[in-house]
Amino acid sequence: MAAAEVPWSDPAEPTTDERLVERVLGGDEAAFECLYARYFNRIYHYLDKRLRNRADTEETVQEVFFNVFSSLDSYRGEAPFVAWVFGLTRRTLARRFKKKRYATVPLGEDEMEGLDLLRSNIQREPDPLEAYEASERLARMAAAVTYELSSEQWNLFYLHHLQNRPIQEIARDLDKSVDAVKSNLYRARKVLLAR
Repeated sequence: MAAAEVPWSDPAEPTTDERLVERVLGGDEAAFECLYARYFNRIYHYLDKRLRNRADTEETVQEVFFNVFSSLDSYRGEAPFVAWVFGLTRRTLARRFKKKRYATVPLGEDEMEGLDLLRSNIQREPDPLEAYEASERLARMAAAVTYELSSEQWNLFYLHHLQNRPIQEIARDLDKSVDAVKSNLYRARKVLLAR
């Protein structure tokens, strides 16, 4: 039996998501099982790419399907069901990241002195939200470098910001005015910081 078909449906005519939703709302548990089978792999892989932790992924998938089942009566059919499901998946994921945030307590004056030394010695792994946001931002920046920056702007940005070369040295080496280098760097930063 294919995941896209309901056991009682005609194999030549697969049941649509909208028809399955109607059946679920009518109390048909098998129809929900079919929706679950139809979307499980897609949701699992979507979440796994972002969470990169099997236990968190599995727990979040179950939370998503609980949310789908409990919110099914709010689906109006104005957009494809898959879009509605993934919108719910993104919101569930965002709520999960918000839950991970902990209240902070301000440090006293005497505790601030050792903070710089402590910061320099601590290397920590980013939490899933930080990792997700960083990968999304990196992808947007890479696209901006490819499609929005000229090769000259990228080269100047690379030399100044990634190789820490002074603007005057770059201008001299490339036979450009300091103002031209500054202007191109300004434009490159403006494009990249907007991402």
